[in-house]
Amino acid sequence: MFPAMQIAETFYSIQGEGLLAGVPSVFVRTSGCNLRCHWCDTDYTSWNPQGQDLPIATILDELAAYRCRHVVVTGGEPLVAADIVELCQGLRERGCHITVETAATIFKPIACDLLSLSPKLSNSTPWQRDGGRQAESHEKRRLQYRVLRQFLDQYVYQIKFVIDQPRDLEEVQQILGKLGPIPGERVLLMPQGRSAAELHERGLWVAALCKQHGFRYCPRLHIDLWGNTPGT
Repeated sequence: MFPAMQIAETFYSIQGEGLLAGVPSVFVRTSGCNLRCHWCDTDYTSWNPQGQDLPIATILDELAAYRCRHVVVTGGEPLVAADIVELCQGLRERGCHITVETAATIFKPIACDLLSLSPKLSNSTPWQRDGGRQAESHEKRRLQYRVLRQFLDQYVYQIKFVIDQPRDLEEVQQILGKLGPIPGERVLLMPQGRSAAELHERGLWVAALCKQHGFRYCPRLHIDLWGNTPGT
């Protein structure tokens, strides 16, 4: 049987977040996630996963057709996909620059040039969503320090935190304290929000926190430009 993955979408856009914000990139979004963030902006890959099963070779051919060197593998949670290692290796063999976006709850030895780690804060736990049925399992899974440490030790990384309220910074500092010294420019604070207006409102005080603590502010350029829509 040839390796295959469930893919929600592939598209050509700009990277909206992180150290490579603004860089034209091809995105492959896997479907399926082991977390259930209450503010998730891609429900179609987590709460209600959708997509089609595609052979790895087909996915690679689709991405190559865009003629773009930078490829972002995202989700959902791409590391739950059984054949994610084969996909990333195929991208490496084609000379791509690979960014993998992950919540870092599962470790796999993937080919990757920039690992975008996004450990989830307590603001993500869905106590008030779907009757709270997913909250306990999410809470148990959302922080895996051993996995985070493995990734930090082996890859070029950025570590991104979604900030909903100013008090979230205390939790960020607790997590960083357990992980050991991490350069401030590798720590990204990103405001939570589904619209440009929400991002602007929170972004003002998130940027102030970044200035105060020496962290990097993380925009969401794709939402500023196109709104919170698939394929952007």
